[in-house]
Amino acid sequence: MEANGTVVDRYKPRGAARLIRALGASWRGLIGAFREEAAFRQELAFAALVIPVGLWLGHTGVERALLIGPVLLILVVELINSAIEATVDRIGFERHALAGLAKDLGSAAVLMSFVLFGVVWLLVLLGR
Repeated sequence: MEANGTVVDRYKPRGAARLIRALGASWRGLIGAFREEAAFRQELAFAALVIPVGLWLGHTGVERALLIGPVLLILVVELINSAIEATVDRIGFERHALAGLAKDLGSAAVLMSFVLFGVVWLLVLLGR
């Protein structure tokens, strides 16, 4: 919608074209995160180590899913955190309380995903 209230008609692909475009955007996002975000690379290396261990330690499909799920969630939350940081940095580099809060909240979300990882692994592995 434009400032004067009129609706702007823009092309939005549908069906397979939309899916292909979305997959391309997702791929570019993953490549960008890998290139630009050290934390994402570290968490990806962590996932590469932990996922095989989770597959090996899990006795059932449910246990394997419980052990692997939080690791993948860490990557998802890190991608969202990186998007928040990129958006805040795009707006401006000057210090502002709300910009700092947005970045801190994203960081806290990553921390909580690691807490979830630890809790799930403890409950699954100690609950046998």
